[in-house]
Amino acid sequence: MTAPTSPPRATGPTHRSASGQIDRKTIWVSAALLFGALIAVVVARLFYLPPVELGGRFNVLRAAPFAVIFLGKVVAASFQVLFLAVARGPRVISAVVAVPLRSHSDLLVTATGHVISLIPGSVVVEVDRSTSTLYIHGINVRDAEDAAKLRKEVRDTEAGLIRIMGTKAELSALQQEVAA
Repeated sequence: MTAPTSPPRATGPTHRSASGQIDRKTIWVSAALLFGALIAVVVARLFYLPPVELGGRFNVLRAAPFAVIFLGKVVAASFQVLFLAVARGPRVISAVVAVPLRSHSDLLVTATGHVISLIPGSVVVEVDRSTSTLYIHGINVRDAEDAAKLRKEVRDTEAGLIRIMGTKAELSALQQEVAA
């Protein structure tokens, strides 16, 4: 009596059915990928996107502390929003604050907006590209003093990003502003 043998194992993923034909799922996935790539090419050719001008510099020594400070702000703001939600509930006063930025670079305006939006309690609701102004909805903004604090926080964030990846002209303008 011979011992039963196990069926041969497949060594890799198979896209063929038992009859040797290509699986329908594989055909649909391939067609969807091909159609998606075709749509992407058409959209990229039809609609103009302005080029992103890079400053040609990235300062890793400034990026590491910026990331640590950013994570600290995220944690602190998370607890602040939790406290406001539990203690004050719907009585929290918020406002939309216009913050004119130093840089007119699309990259820095976008990066500043993303960093600010990732911190709980603030979100960018509008960007005026022509004047590089971010309109930010901030929670617990009760008066002009709180609005000034929010503006300062946003401009400090922008300053950190300029130190990390701004152009040499933006960096020197920032240094002159700080020195004054």
